[in-house]
Amino acid sequence: MALASHPLVTPLDARFIHGAVEIEQTRAGLLPHRLPAWARARSRDPRLALAAAQGAGVRLAFQTASRWLDLVVRAPWPAVGPDGVYDLLVDGRLARQASVRSARPLKSDVVSGMSTPVGAQMQVLRFGDLSGARKTVEIWLPHDQAIELVALRSPAPVAPLIMSKKRRWLHHGGAISQGANAAHPTGTWPAVAALRGGVDLLNLGLSGNALLDPFLARTIRAQDADLISLKIGIDLVNTDLMRLRAFGPAVHGFLDTIRDGHPATPLFVVSPLCSPIHEDVPGPTKFETDALAAGRVLYRAAGDVNEIAQGKLTLGVIRQELEAIVRERAAVDPDLHYLDGRRLFGLADSARLALRDELHLDDASHRRIGERFAELVLIPSHATVAHRELAPDWTSAGYAHDSLQLR
Repeated sequence: MALASHPLVTPLDARFIHGAVEIEQTRAGLLPHRLPAWARARSRDPRLALAAAQGAGVRLAFQTASRWLDLVVRAPWPAVGPDGVYDLLVDGRLARQASVRSARPLKSDVVSGMSTPVGAQMQVLRFGDLSGARKTVEIWLPHDQAIELVALRSPAPVAPLIMSKKRRWLHHGGAISQGANAAHPTGTWPAVAALRGGVDLLNLGLSGNALLDPFLARTIRAQDADLISLKIGIDLVNTDLMRLRAFGPAVHGFLDTIRDGHPATPLFVVSPLCSPIHEDVPGPTKFETDALAAGRVLYRAAGDVNEIAQGKLTLGVIRQELEAIVRERAAVDPDLHYLDGRRLFGLADSARLALRDELHLDDASHRRIGERFAELVLIPSHATVAHRELAPDWTSAGYAHDSLQLR
């Protein structure tokens, strides 16, 4: 690929990248991570490493007068689903979308018949027909793919945005928070909320891994944030990871660690969205084999309601416990708040916007949740719950910076 044959080639560096915790220097370019290396090393689950490298909320941000832009990328791992979508925003509004083939060359073993992916090639995304006026451009990376960033090509110079004047919102959750089944990166509910609320998003949604891991709390503790939200519950039920006896102290420990670094930052504990299969039935969650045989992904609750007495968790049990924990702690921590996830997506929503696989959302549901979260939490004048202010006017906090480490 002859990059030098184009008018201007801008090698990318950490100044261009927002929404990442750490940036790894690779042979091809830069690979953003949403967990630092030390935290990724605390788990042997390869799904966590992949989720942390996928680009939920990660974007390039710069100013330019270019009429077109080429983004040179490389996908280090093959995509599980469809080709990843890139959203280009001009002055905060979605202006263009593009995608590249996510397939990678395969090496076949003639003896075993197995095929494995080999080195990925660089690919180019072209965003054309842009205004020639100077503008702020953001390119949001696919929320469900790991992408190495190589270079920007353009007919006019590009300058990174060094500082964001927006307040920084850090959110942690599981697959829905990362953006499962959203059609494009700014269609995930945290992105919808951030754009609507005018805040700078750091999305630490990690598919299947909102499990109260201590290394995650330590990561959050170390990040700059003007507001923090934690969506807790569904992954613990799906995995059947712990019982009620362990759950309460684990939540307390998670909050204690975050408070070590953010003693007065507004912190919202968000209980699970409505998910009918697990409202009153414990996990684990399993595939419905008959549906799978018919080519449809469908989940079911494999627990037994009689096991609740032995401490098994349901979404209903988790909501009760979280609300009690927050109420108890809020007596000495006025910046701690509880938000019932059913206010974002309740039983009536699940009836109208049925969960695609009984577990994950569709694009319309992501949009609805994001809009509601922005109104309830991110826009202070609208933020009330039961006639009590839910979100203080946290917009008065100081400037937020992305905490990036290049290694």
